[in-house]
Amino acid sequence: MAHHARFLIGRLAGYVAVVLVGITFIFIIPRLLPVNPVEAMLGRMMSQGAYMQEDQVKALREALSDAFGLNGTLLEQYLGFLRRTLLSQDFGPSLAMYPTPVKELIGQALPWTFGLLLASVLIAWVVGNALGLIIGTMPNSRTSKMLEAVAIIFYPIPYFILALVLSILFSYVWKVFPLTTTVRGAPWSWELIGSIVYHSFLPAVSIIAVTFGWWMLSMRALSSTLMDEDFVVYARLKGLARPRVLLRYVLPNAMLPQVTFLALQLGLMFNGSIIAEIVFSYPGVGSLIYTAILQGDYNLLMGTVSLSIVAVATATLLVDLLYPLLDPRIRHR
Repeated sequence: MAHHARFLIGRLAGYVAVVLVGITFIFIIPRLLPVNPVEAMLGRMMSQGAYMQEDQVKALREALSDAFGLNGTLLEQYLGFLRRTLLSQDFGPSLAMYPTPVKELIGQALPWTFGLLLASVLIAWVVGNALGLIIGTMPNSRTSKMLEAVAIIFYPIPYFILALVLSILFSYVWKVFPLTTTVRGAPWSWELIGSIVYHSFLPAVSIIAVTFGWWMLSMRALSSTLMDEDFVVYARLKGLARPRVLLRYVLPNAMLPQVTFLALQLGLMFNGSIIAEIVFSYPGVGSLIYTAILQGDYNLLMGTVSLSIVAVATATLLVDLLYPLLDPRIRHR
């Protein structure tokens, strides 16, 4: 029990350290931008013809500084940011969409990003590993060579290049998919579900096409190595059917490293989903981050990126904690 407790405490301590370091950077970086959100807000109001006396401008500047967490010393701002972020998840109002709270904007965008990323990751992981098992255990077949060539072609392509190519081909050249996401249909209706799938298809394909190549090539290397292991050779010599050898001996052992790779790849996949959202004007967290950067919106930027850090760190922690359950050879040390 002591070993289990030390293992759990160590992982949780690492998780807290990663989250704190990430959130600290998110607090500092926006303050290095040349845009002051309060002055930008006041300038926008003045440009729209609003007239205010000097004392009114001063009072409004003070109120906006408080709303954006810019009052007090840098340390006081940081402690207040940690308290709001970790305890109440209150990031204040958004500058770009004032006075809408950042929490509300994230709540509207999060299901889009979560659905896109979850579907894309699962499809790429399952398809990539299944095809990688085929080409790793049947390396000399024509099908295996074709699949391997496809994986080698798609794997090095950057996310944004493939997203731009898909957008140009299927939204400009052949107008099969729309340029922007406009979902229609009553809540929980088949029309709504079909509209979501239709508008999410190209962003999902741009992520799947790049990531499945990695899973395929890594599974090919693992499975081809396992085919020469003594326990697999012995199982084949016993006369076991090939599907049974693959499913019972090769696949379980090859999947263990893939689970670890999945945790390590989550951050890169999240970056890919952000790029896809920006390219396809997808209403997810990535689009909010893009808007926050363009508008110099401190609160929106800190809220969205902080959420991203916590989400990726939490997913990695869960995979790390579950891995010993999948592999009994692992001991909590």
